Amino acid sequence: MFADRATIYVKSGKGGDGHVSFRREKYVPDGGPDGGDGGDGGSVILQIDNGVNTLAEFRHIRKYNATPGAEGGKKNCRGKNGSDIILKVPEGTVVKEAESGKVIVDMSGDNRTYTLLKGGKGGNGNQHYATSTMQAPKYAQPGQPAQELTLLLELKVIADVGLVGFPNVGKSTFLTKVSNARPEIANYHFTTLSPHLGVVDLKDAKGFVVADIPGLIEGASDGIGLGHEFLRHIERTKVLIHIVDASGQEGRDPIEDIRTINNELKLYNEELLSRPQIIAANKLDLISDEEENVLQRLRDEFSEEGYLIYPMSAATGRGIKEILYKVRNMLDEIPDEPKIFEQEFFPESKMAADEPYTVTYDEENEEYVIEGPKIEKMLGYTNLESEKGFMFFQRFLKDNGILKELEDLGIQEGDTVRLYGLKFDYYK
Repeated sequence: MFADRATIYVKSGKGGDGHVSFRREKYVPDGGPDGGDGGDGGSVILQIDNGVNTLAEFRHIRKYNATPGAEGGKKNCRGKNGSDIILKVPEGTVVKEAESGKVIVDMSGDNRTYTLLKGGKGGNGNQHYATSTMQAPKYAQPGQPAQELTLLLELKVIADVGLVGFPNVGKSTFLTKVSNARPEIANYHFTTLSPHLGVVDLKDAKGFVVADIPGLIEGASDGIGLGHEFLRHIERTKVLIHIVDASGQEGRDPIEDIRTINNELKLYNEELLSRPQIIAANKLDLISDEEENVLQRLRDEFSEEGYLIYPMSAATGRGIKEILYKVRNMLDEIPDEPKIFEQEFFPESKMAADEPYTVTYDEENEEYVIEGPKIEKMLGYTNLESEKGFMFFQRFLKDNGILKELEDLGIQEGDTVRLYGLKFDYYK
């Protein structure tokens, strides 16, 4: 079965501990400290693999651990770094923190590779702690702990156009007619249990990608049937083609069907109803000329709401060309920007959440000093050289009340802030 949702546990590698040792060589009876640093732990990295189109692998293997860094050795030998673990996912995978449901990263667009959990930094060996008053330190720094998270992976297909409608209204037949996709077609409810993507090629116009979203039913927005598993795939689409059985062959009213499906879209995500929607009145080959007043009924009911009603027969091909070129015109008027889900959850903040810190003023050096386990952990897990990492750093200081404490101490613009080996100028 198509797998578009999985829950997994991931853990980065712990940093290796620093080593405590002293030089012991012939003719050097009182050698100094020579304990090496521990190696850095391996990171958990996400990477898009264009050869993968489901999350099936994560249904079978649910735990992923990077390896820890090795302890430092004698003679200033640094421990070996742990190995990263790379998780390959299909494009369109949205990674969330499982408990809160908040987005960590959307593996789409420019996000081809993403370091999800950074390995713990290796601890310093005792060579770093020798001073004029302590020439034989018997202390080394432990490596930073590993990070761990339970993740919810959701695959939201990337398509320009989504086909929606009740089961058996002709979505699969339509997709077969307009693209190279070959979904199974049969007269059974829920025949299509996975979204099918098809590429539409148009003469003298740019093509586009269509997704056949599996048949919806009333209550889908509440998870009835396979509601949520289907509805999430509509979220990236820019235009909706709502296919309805205008013939009423199964005893349903097409107007009532449209209202029901649109209500499910609204209940799931109200923003979906603001997207351009074409109503394709299908199965006109089964309607006599006298019965074609159903088209007028649809126009009377929905035209004032901005919906376009097109007659169509997916079986014979009638009306399909007109719909495709209208869709192309609609897409041309929409900015060509992919729908990317913004980050809401930052793993780094969770790792340092309960650790203490201090904010003080160093009068001798005229610097404001922020330190403590909370700060040390945050710096160890954050890449301040990247734009996103630095933005997280600023948000971290604000969200944890550190900026307010600096202001309470009287910090002014241009003053220096020191965090361990890093210095920054303060600007509000």
